[in-house]
Amino acid sequence: MLFSMSELFRHYDEFDPLDLLIVHAVLNANVIHVMNDPVLDEKFSSIHAVEPDVIKQGVSRAALSRFLSLPLETVRRRVAGLKRRKILEETKAGLIVTEQNAFRFGNNHELQKTNMLLLTKLLRDLKRAGINGPDDLRASNRTANAGKAR
Repeated sequence: MLFSMSELFRHYDEFDPLDLLIVHAVLNANVIHVMNDPVLDEKFSSIHAVEPDVIKQGVSRAALSRFLSLPLETVRRRVAGLKRRKILEETKAGLIVTEQNAFRFGNNHELQKTNMLLLTKLLRDLKRAGINGPDDLRASNRTANAGKAR
């Protein structure tokens, strides 16, 4: 995650890190339902595909405040600035990162390729540590809990 954030900060050095965190949180909220729907997930899984604004799920300022553990007023102020820059847009359902934003948030192939490389490295490192899938994590928890019970 730290590598991913550092890449985000490097590519968008004209942005305050807090604004980048807000944009990232809004992007995730906008497409979480796409990732949870197998049909939509397959349709938009290519790094060349961008979810259209009409299917994005909006998010409220209050939800962002809770998710990021930031004061609501800070989120309101930052969102207002991001709206002025035409990165965020207000819809009936809440805030979305527009697919037409001038900074290409949500549609930056270089960042997506970097994220894929970092994910590949994470999975390789987990495998080296003996974790090949979620069952390995559950087995570790059972072993740890069994040791505590003794």
